[in-house]
Amino acid sequence: MPFTLSKMLALLAQPSSLAVLAVVVGLWLTRRGRESVAGRRLAWGGVLALIAGGLIPVGNLLVLPLEQQFASVPAPGPDDRVDGIILLGGFEDGWVSSGRGGLGVNEAAERITEGLRLALRHPEAKVVFTGGVGGLLARNVEASEPVGRFLIDAGIAKERLILENKSRNTYENALFTRELVAPKPGERWYLVTSAFHMPRSVGLFRKVGFDVIAYPVDYRTRGPEDLLRFFERIPQGLMRLDLGANEWLGLFAYRVLGRIDDLFPAP
Repeated sequence: MPFTLSKMLALLAQPSSLAVLAVVVGLWLTRRGRESVAGRRLAWGGVLALIAGGLIPVGNLLVLPLEQQFASVPAPGPDDRVDGIILLGGFEDGWVSSGRGGLGVNEAAERITEGLRLALRHPEAKVVFTGGVGGLLARNVEASEPVGRFLIDAGIAKERLILENKSRNTYENALFTRELVAPKPGERWYLVTSAFHMPRSVGLFRKVGFDVIAYPVDYRTRGPEDLLRFFERIPQGLMRLDLGANEWLGLFAYRVLGRIDDLFPAP
């Protein structure tokens, strides 16, 4: 599937986008005589969906099983061998970094903070950052250099670093990283990414022949108790709902395209 088309479909398939679209179409129908009743119902349905999706913990219901799938994988101990550490992009803000200097990060910043912690504990391991321009409006602004400078300033030796800045999605992260590092049989490479994103990421790396070990970070839920924890702000709940829906849709799409072997990859 073409990159631009996949991004547009993902945007339109988000629950918040569908709810807003229902409101807009409903309001348009109210201006058309016989369709006015249906239009009002559709518009009010969209409004109620926005309110309910923003307050009721439906988003946590979608995100929690994703985060739990690899939560039991043990972290490497001080004496365990670690050949490489892969930091999956998505935490960096290339647009802000290019305009302000330094490294701009977003809510997924634990990918680099916890990845750095792991790298400092295992100085023998290579450290790979993989991430190019993944947005439609980014206009070729990527942040591999700011990420590299940050890691070096934080104590990672330059000769340990490998930067991959061409990938636009997780499939390309997996494919280009495997081509770049050429992992050998028996090597232990740890993949650092958000816990909710780990099933899809591991499935994609496995499919391209790179058997990574999960190192989930950036949890958005505390545990099963969050299934009954309502959101205090509607935008917060809608973001969580879109996040979970996007990840499940991504798993389904990649399974249909044959880029993962299992719908819900497990340890």
